[in-house]
Amino acid sequence: MKMIEIDISNTHLPPAERFEQWAHQLRERSLMPTVVHSDSKADYHVRGRLLQFDTLQVTEITLPVSQAYRSDKLIARGDPEVCHLSFSLDGHHEFTQASNSVTVSRGELLFYDSSHPFQGTMFPDGGCAARTSTVVMAQFPRDRLPFRRAAVDRLLATRLPSGQGLGALVLQCLTELSSGFSRHTPADATRLSTIAMDLITALCAHRLEAETAVAPETRHRVLITRIHAFIDAHLADPHLTPASIAAAHHISTSHLHNIFSGHDTTVAASIRERRLERCRRDLTNPAQDKHPISMIAARWGFTSSAHFSRVFRRTFGMSPRDYRHLRQGSSRTSDATSRVQDA
Repeated sequence: MKMIEIDISNTHLPPAERFEQWAHQLRERSLMPTVVHSDSKADYHVRGRLLQFDTLQVTEITLPVSQAYRSDKLIARGDPEVCHLSFSLDGHHEFTQASNSVTVSRGELLFYDSSHPFQGTMFPDGGCAARTSTVVMAQFPRDRLPFRRAAVDRLLATRLPSGQGLGALVLQCLTELSSGFSRHTPADATRLSTIAMDLITALCAHRLEAETAVAPETRHRVLITRIHAFIDAHLADPHLTPASIAAAHHISTSHLHNIFSGHDTTVAASIRERRLERCRRDLTNPAQDKHPISMIAARWGFTSSAHFSRVFRRTFGMSPRDYRHLRQGSSRTSDATSRVQDA
């Protein structure tokens, strides 16, 4: 899969030229010609990054209060026939398309496309004190969605739920992708982009009540993603079991076991590995030094300190106490070296 990361910035230009350069870029050189207006033309500062994952493109961008317009005339000049799913990290949008108008607050998902005229305004949170807002946009070809065009049109300028379930997973996945390739290996980036597109498809299908239109392999991958997210969210529950996981996803326990066996693991092993990793992370965190090891173990669902110590030693080759002391010793050595160098 081809992966490209492009930094977006106009700080190299004189402040008086920044807005005109950005407006020209969107109007004349974009695959989706758009007109932009702003009252902050005196110093229109843009920064962000664009990440291309095969057919999925994710952009995180920060810019001043702006209004964007796309007319029938601009559509006739160029229409890549793409869909967008966007959300604001620290502002809100007012958006109109296909006779629908919606206000989208921070963290809520907005769906729109390039094939219909639209008008949108970004507002920062905090009133006059905040001059910019940051938005994350996922762009993908319309034909990646397995729905009729008329069905997709029903989603235009609508707010998709993001507080829980599929919407929350989409938000989490796109936020993770927008952090840039420096935080991910190529394999991780490929996996995350595939998951993101699967989740977007499933979320749209749920909103359209068209789950049967989604390919079986996509539904299967989404189910796996939802199961792992559920496990991560309930690691602290000592009563987390295959039966409770299966019930939460309306599948049989045997089906759940088959899913994990297909990935050469078991449900119990996956839960244990995730809990151990959370404990290992806390034991290496200086902020957690004040907490007894037994408390850390209990926090992540281990009800027996003896059992926790055994599985931790078996996994990491030393006891939890020795693991913590090793980290503390490394930290003290590092601090002493720094003091010597400073002296």
